[in-house]
Amino acid sequence: MGSMNEAGAMATCGGKPPWIRVKVGQNGLFQATKERLRAHGLHTVCEEAFCPNLGRCWACGRATVLILGDRCTRGCRFCNVDKRPVLPPDPEEPGRVAAAVKETGLKEVVVTSVTRDDLPDGGAALWAETVEAIRAAAPGTLIEVLVPDFGGVADDIATVIRARPDVFGHNLETVPRLYPQARPQADYARSLAVLRQASEAGLITKTSLMLGLGETLEEIEQTLRDARAAGCAIFYAGQYLQPSPRHLPVTRYVEPTEFVEIRDLAYALGFGFVASEPLVRSSYHEEGQTAFVRTALDA
Repeated sequence: MGSMNEAGAMATCGGKPPWIRVKVGQNGLFQATKERLRAHGLHTVCEEAFCPNLGRCWACGRATVLILGDRCTRGCRFCNVDKRPVLPPDPEEPGRVAAAVKETGLKEVVVTSVTRDDLPDGGAALWAETVEAIRAAAPGTLIEVLVPDFGGVADDIATVIRARPDVFGHNLETVPRLYPQARPQADYARSLAVLRQASEAGLITKTSLMLGLGETLEEIEQTLRDARAAGCAIFYAGQYLQPSPRHLPVTRYVEPTEFVEIRDLAYALGFGFVASEPLVRSSYHEEGQTAFVRTALDA
């Protein structure tokens, strides 16, 4: 494939390529999910981050709930989540999330959060309470978490691990060279350590990358090797889409054939399940992942 900066078609500044297309699927489950989330006053990253797959995931019985508020203490330049001053955590939130999951009949729920560097434990205790509340209210639902780095504090990470979510996700987001531009308050080695700690505790771990920020194939391959060395079993890759003019620009639109090559590379490196397509996001509904996780949990 060559360099990611050289290969493939460069879209013009005036528009997106034809493979960036979204079909919004809606059915009864979609409407029920929307109504229950609204009724319980919950935020979803599906909406906050303008996810292109919102309709498809909700229609399939999968949603990503955003806990600890909708305002973040960090300023990642790719993310659309609000950066206004944060509010105190809501101690009733775990119960409300669990009630919404149960009433909606979600088959899978992804729990994620803003980063709360203002809290002594980064919000870890509320994280654990949320997982435990969902497990008690809806025992048949697959629970995936997509956690922040908790400042690298091992005890806080362990608090979430002890709740035993079915999938433990933490996104590397991009290659280490681009961290100063994309994730200035994050640290690549720290994120790898989060994944390693969860993997060593016996959890199924997952990470993802956004492509189109100027990374090269060689950098992607090394990042994949690093993630595998940290114990990651699931890898996702998707095209970065600029949320607004104030966010990082798209360097280029990666062609679908390149995503296929990256998928094949990840499998060759030993990942158990890989999703690599332009519109893939880390909480994207993938039947293949569901089958992989259930098989691993039953083993």
